[in-house]
Amino acid sequence: MVLFALTSPSSSSKLKQHSHRSFSESLMEDSIEDAEAIIHQWISPDSFSSSSSFCCTFSLFSNKNREEAKQFIRAVTTLHSAMVKLISANPASTKLIRAESLLKTSMNHLSKEFYRILKSNRRYLDPESVSARSRNSSRNVSKEDDDAEAMADLKMIADCMTSSGYGKECFRIYKKIRKSIIVEALEQLGFESLTLSQVQKLEWESTEKKTRVWLRAARKAVTTLFRGERILSDHVFSSSAALRESSFAEITLQSALALFSFPGNVARSRKTPEKIFLTLDVYQSIVELMPRIEEVFSYDSTSSVKSQIAGTLANLEEAVVSMIDEFESSISKESSKSIISNGGIHQLTRYVMNYIVFLADYSEVLASIIPETSSFASPEEDESTSSSSSLSSPLAKRISWLILFLLCKIDAKSRLYSDVALSYLFLINNLHYVVVKVRTSNLKEVLSEGWLEKHEGKLKNHVAKFEEIVWGELMTSLATAEEEEEEEEAEEFVRRFSDRFEEAYKRQTGWVVPDSKLRDEIKVSAAMTLIPAYTEFYKKYRVGLRKNLGVAPEDIGNYISDLYFGSGGSGCVSSVHSYV
Repeated sequence: MVLFALTSPSSSSKLKQHSHRSFSESLMEDSIEDAEAIIHQWISPDSFSSSSSFCCTFSLFSNKNREEAKQFIRAVTTLHSAMVKLISANPASTKLIRAESLLKTSMNHLSKEFYRILKSNRRYLDPESVSARSRNSSRNVSKEDDDAEAMADLKMIADCMTSSGYGKECFRIYKKIRKSIIVEALEQLGFESLTLSQVQKLEWESTEKKTRVWLRAARKAVTTLFRGERILSDHVFSSSAALRESSFAEITLQSALALFSFPGNVARSRKTPEKIFLTLDVYQSIVELMPRIEEVFSYDSTSSVKSQIAGTLANLEEAVVSMIDEFESSISKESSKSIISNGGIHQLTRYVMNYIVFLADYSEVLASIIPETSSFASPEEDESTSSSSSLSSPLAKRISWLILFLLCKIDAKSRLYSDVALSYLFLINNLHYVVVKVRTSNLKEVLSEGWLEKHEGKLKNHVAKFEEIVWGELMTSLATAEEEEEEEEAEEFVRRFSDRFEEAYKRQTGWVVPDSKLRDEIKVSAAMTLIPAYTEFYKKYRVGLRKNLGVAPEDIGNYISDLYFGSGGSGCVSSVHSYV
């Protein structure tokens, strides 16, 4: 008999023991037969041959066959359960051979259904659709929700195959299709996986373009792509923690590591100050995404992604600090001897302050990057100490130091002027530019009101010194003018005053004060000092009755109004006229 051929001689006693079927065995074998009858409705008995494929004219998992699909799954589950019990009760039962063949064929059928659902529903099962559906999970699911039905079918099959011991086969199919979806999605987002050597060979324009693409791709990948895949994996393999974790890890790990290694590789390339802002954009983006990353890649098997990101952030932090150091060095190395002929704002001042203003826009990010242990050796130690004594944060001290470095450079350049008054006007224009930039940007919050008050005080001192040099001789002569009592002496005073005023005016005709508010303040201050005293003297001695004698008081206002517009004057009326 075939029965004896399937068993070993040592089990002959067991055959006698089970020669008469128990009631429980009968129930188990009946369950197998019932399951077989249902399964045969969808799988032809001819398909049991190892040389033939299963026969199924149309999909079991379709809208009109959904109840039959559930019935099929229940039959397979019943079959497996009965087999397990029968093996325990009577391992020599002839029904087991038939049942095992039937189970294998059923698993083959379900594998192909699983593959078909994954392939035919790619549009409904893309990570973005899955993520969107999870956000709206509270809504009612209608029959038209193909993505929901597809997810339910995949879970039904995965549960059945896993419980029947075919979880690995199910996982292999899932991994093959879903991994390719992740790779293709990243390519569609424009991300290109590059090694460190490949990144280092890129021109900066190309690197910048790829980095901006990365910023968009990374946010989409974390919030939609990887998140959607995590949701789908957790749903499909919810009955197996091991498959749930391994499926997500093996599908996303390689892509995630490549994605987050790119900015780290860029950070390790050649560093220049101009690259810092894009570097800070990348750093800020990763920091903002970290809560999502922690949530999505929470498995132990995906911890390498978080390790990769930690390394990338460290590289970015190092790059930022290095770029600030390089920026400081570039200020220090600026050694041009050319002067701004009209005393205007030096290009170094504009460059440095615009750079620092942009840095201040990243103050929150920089606060976490600039190390607490940073120390800066000042070129003028006392000046550095006084300007930063009220600054508590490392970032504030660092920025204060950069501005101090700039002001020291400007002070050195002011000494290149042969005209002392023009050198002070140069200092005024450049310090005023610095103060305005600080007061009208985030630098005000970084450096504090105390810093501003200190430097505004310096600006006022520079203006006072400038007025003293330019108008001091005229102011002194007016103070002693009352001693001129005779008419001839008064006329001579007017002539001398007019000559000196004309000389002072001509001296300043090519000079410039770019800021209109500062320009008017300087001119009004000069007018308030000169015009009242000169007018009083002029009227007291009635010098103005003589034609063409010196400059009239009202003309002084006209002349002053025309100053500090640069070469040739403005030809327009300023607030000095309003004062007059």
